[in-house]
Amino acid sequence: QVQLVESGGGLVQAGGSLRLSCTLSGRTASNCGMGWFRQAPGKERDFVAVISGSGAITYYADSVKGRFSISRDNAKNTVYLQMNSLKPEDTAVYYCAADSNSWSTKISAYDYWGQGTQVTVSS
Repeated sequence: QVQLVESGGGLVQAGGSLRLSCTLSGRTASNCGMGWFRQAPGKERDFVAVISGSGAITYYADSVKGRFSISRDNAKNTVYLQMNSLKPEDTAVYYCAADSNSWSTKISAYDYWGQGTQVTVSS
């Protein structure tokens, strides 16, 4: 059974930082592209960042470029999202997802999803 478990969310003031973690079980992480998405109340789920299976390729949404950094430790089957200079508009539930074929910015490409972790940025 494949599972993704996120952690690290919480409440932070604007300008602060948080680090999200996502651990994959039931699959070999190095075979999967791993993405982060987020969904704010009343809005659609949006792409945030993705990293290829090897970690050689990363890609970010324009809204987080220069502030967020995605990385992975395949020995631990874990992907991270370091979020710096947080803004109130970053407030959302953040979801980790695994793409067993490649890596993508599209929600439809992902086979497995975590339960989400809440990030709240106060002004």
